[in-house]
Amino acid sequence: MENQVFMPRIGEQAPEFTAISTQGTINFPKDYEGKWVIFFSHPADFTPVCTSEFMTFASMEKQFQEANCELLGLSVDGLYSHIAWLRTIKEKIEYKGMKDIEVKFPLIEDITMEVSKKYGMIMEGESNTKAVRAVFL
Repeated sequence: MENQVFMPRIGEQAPEFTAISTQGTINFPKDYEGKWVIFFSHPADFTPVCTSEFMTFASMEKQFQEANCELLGLSVDGLYSHIAWLRTIKEKIEYKGMKDIEVKFPLIEDITMEVSKKYGMIMEGESNTKAVRAVFL
């Protein structure tokens, strides 16, 4: 357990990272200075719960922005999977009256799990290929 990284605690500085996303390169937290951020992970693209979460967040994005808050998603799936999934959400998925939902906030590709590990999203003894569900403000 000597290599185990724990989730950042309340009041600790957020670990810095640079990552590729569906909206280009992210330099965190530098790109978000002066704003609140909801940074959340999900286990995999194309899953029902993750899809409903992304649709709900995307449908509320303007409200978050009005509160000076940006959304930032992450999974260990690749960029092309992310793009295909977000296109499917927009073109084919309807959920609780939501349809034609475009996810405009960045979804980070974390194939190397570098960001997931910095944030303690990969649990010891669990799958080492899936980020756990986590939310950071």
